[in-house]
Amino acid sequence: MSPQLAGGLQLTALIAALALSYRPLGDYMARVYSSEKHYRPEKWIYRVIGANPAAEMRWPAYLRGVLAFSAVSVLLLYLMQRVQGSLPGSLGFSSIDPDQAFNTAASFVANTNWQSYYGEQAMGHVVQTGGLAVQNFLSAAVGMAVAVALVRGFARSRTGELGNFWADLVRGTVRVLLPIAFLGAIVLVACGAIQNFSGIHSVGQFTGGTQEWNGGAVASQEAIKELGTNGGGYFNANSAHPFENPNPLSNLFEIFLILLIPFALTRTFGRMVGSLKQGYAILGAMAVIWLGFSALMMWTEFAHRGPAFEIAGGAMEGKETRFGIAGSSLFAVATTLTSTGAVNSFHSSYTGFGGGITLLGMQLGEIAPGGVGSGLYGMLIMAVIAVFIAGLMVGRTPEYLGKKIGTRQIQLAACYILVTPALVLGFTAVAMALPTPADSMTNSGAHGFSEILYAYTSAANNNGSAFAGLNADTQWFNTTLGIAMLFGRFLPMVFVLALAGSLAEQRPVPETAGTLRTDKPLYAGLLVGTILIITGLTYFPALALGPLAEGLAS
Repeated sequence: MSPQLAGGLQLTALIAALALSYRPLGDYMARVYSSEKHYRPEKWIYRVIGANPAAEMRWPAYLRGVLAFSAVSVLLLYLMQRVQGSLPGSLGFSSIDPDQAFNTAASFVANTNWQSYYGEQAMGHVVQTGGLAVQNFLSAAVGMAVAVALVRGFARSRTGELGNFWADLVRGTVRVLLPIAFLGAIVLVACGAIQNFSGIHSVGQFTGGTQEWNGGAVASQEAIKELGTNGGGYFNANSAHPFENPNPLSNLFEIFLILLIPFALTRTFGRMVGSLKQGYAILGAMAVIWLGFSALMMWTEFAHRGPAFEIAGGAMEGKETRFGIAGSSLFAVATTLTSTGAVNSFHSSYTGFGGGITLLGMQLGEIAPGGVGSGLYGMLIMAVIAVFIAGLMVGRTPEYLGKKIGTRQIQLAACYILVTPALVLGFTAVAMALPTPADSMTNSGAHGFSEILYAYTSAANNNGSAFAGLNADTQWFNTTLGIAMLFGRFLPMVFVLALAGSLAEQRPVPETAGTLRTDKPLYAGLLVGTILIITGLTYFPALALGPLAEGLAS
C-alpha cells in the first residue's frame, strides 16, 4: 500500500468516526446545558464553592465568574510549582523558577499549554496530575461555558440573562469531559500508553551509561490533553513520545479526540437555537477549511524534491516513522486548526510551505473546528462579520438568527478579531527589534523569523505548539508569552460575552423575503471566504517574510 493511499484511508476512517459521533454527542451536550436538574456530586461542588446554580447571570456577572475563577486557578497553579520541592511525589525535582512558573500557570489556565521546560525533568507527579491535568479539564470547561453563553444570546430574546457560569462550568466538566476522558484513557492504555506513578528508573544499558525515565499517569492526562484541546505533554517530545502515543492506532484516536467536541458543538448550537440547519452551515464551513488544509498539508509534505525526499517517500525530517507523513500531517493540521498545540512531529522541520500551513491554521483563529468552545464562539463571531459584509453588499440591515447586527454588535465583533493580531504582530515586532530575544533563535533568515512569529502566534491564539528551534526558556519569552496567552484568552471573552448580552436583549426580527438565508451553502461559502480574506489581509506581510520566503527559496 502506498503512503498516499494509507493517508487517504486514515482520513476516511477519521471522517467516518466523527460522523458517527456527531449527532449523539451534539444532542447530549445540548441536553446537558439546557437541563435544570443537578446531580448529587454537582450539588456538593456548588455547596463547597458557595454558588447558586439556579441564579441567572447577565453578561457582566458571567464574565466576573470567568475571570475570578481563572485568576484563582493561575494563582494556585503558580503556587504549586513554586513549592514543588516540598510536595510529596516531586520525584526529587526542585521548585520551578518564578518566570517559568508564571508562564506555565498562565499557559495551562488559558488552555494554551505552551511548555518551555522538559516535562519529565521538571514536574513531579503532584504538579503533573493535581495541577496541570486538572487545569486541562477546567480550562476546557471554561471555553465551553463561554460558547454556550453566546449561543444562549442568539437563542434568547428580551432578556440579558445568559445562564449561570458555575453551573455551566461544573456540568461541562462532570457530564461531558470526565466521562469521555475516562473512556479515552482506557483506549490509550489498551494501545500501549503508560499509566502509573512510578519513580525515576534506568532503562537499558547504552554507550556511556544508562538512560533514565520516570513514569506517570500519562494515559489519563493524554486523553484530556487531546479531548480538551489543551496540548501539554507529560514528556518533552509530547505526542511523538511512545509512552504518550505508541502506534498509528493511538495516533488516529488522538486526532479523533482533538476534533470530537469542537465539531459536535455545531450540532449543540443548532439544537439550542432551534434550527439544525444553522448548525450544519457552521459545520460545513469548518469542514471545508479542515479538509482543504489536510489535503494541502499532505500534498506539500509528500511532494518529491530531490533524491533524499524520493528515497524517504516525502519530507520525513522531524517525523516519526511510526506515523509517517500522512499521520503526521493529519495531526499537525488538527492540532493547529484547533487550540490543541500537541505535536507528534516537529513543525519546525516541515517544508517551508508546510510550516506556513500550521502557522496559517492558528492565524485563522483556530475555528475549523477550533478549540473546545473557543472554536464555536470564534466561528460565530466570523458569522456575524460575514452577515454584516453581506448586508453592505445588498444595502440592508444585516440579521443573523433573527437578531439585528447593528453598530454595537459589529464593534464588539471587530474588537474580537483585532485582539489576537495586535498581540501577535506587536510582540513579534518588538522581539525582532530587540537584541536579546534574537539570541534564542537557532536559525537565521526566514526560518528564524518564523520561529519568533510562530511562538507569538501560538501563544496569543492559545495553541501551545512551537517551532522547536527557539529557546523560549528565558525571562523575556516566559514573561511576554505568558502575557500574550492571558490577553489572547480572556480579552476576546469580554467581547464575546458582551455581544451575547446585547443579542439576548433584542426582540427577534421576523424573517422576510429579503432576509439572507444563513442556513444555505451559499452563506457557508461566504463565511469561508470572509475568514480567508480577513486572515490573509492581516497576516500576509508577516507570512511573506517567513514561511513563504522559505518555501519559495527551497
